Amino acid sequence: MARSDFDLIDFLPYLLNQAAEKSSLGFQAYYKGTYGFLRTEWRVLFHLGRYGEMTAVEIGARAMIHKTKISRAVARLTERRFLTRREDMADRRREVLSLTPLGRKAFEDLCEKAAVYDRDCVAGLSEEEQRVLRAALRHLANIPRD
Repeated sequence: MARSDFDLIDFLPYLLNQAAEKSSLGFQAYYKGTYGFLRTEWRVLFHLGRYGEMTAVEIGARAMIHKTKISRAVARLTERRFLTRREDMADRRREVLSLTPLGRKAFEDLCEKAAVYDRDCVAGLSEEEQRVLRAALRHLANIPRD
């Protein structure tokens, strides 16, 4: 077997994946335990709360989630009365999604909890380290600052 100087531990995709999984598990415990949401449901709820009415296709493109997963999340959130769907009168092939009052309340609660969780995740970093980390991650993910 050939020896390689490659070390998986320092492989950027590996590090990013490990950091993402570790950092998301604690918050996942809250949204799953409190609302019974799966990750995709939380992300759909977040996008509607943050950006207002959207279609499933728009959420999928913005969040980089496959349309099948979006469809399942929308169905479950609709069934549980966190969001509503209405036909787009300009294009009857499209459904416009929006949060219900229950969905808005859950969104606001989750945003408050997420802000606290986010502060806890970076508590050991200086403000400059936090700024650099966030800027680097946005750059790598090609996420513009809006």
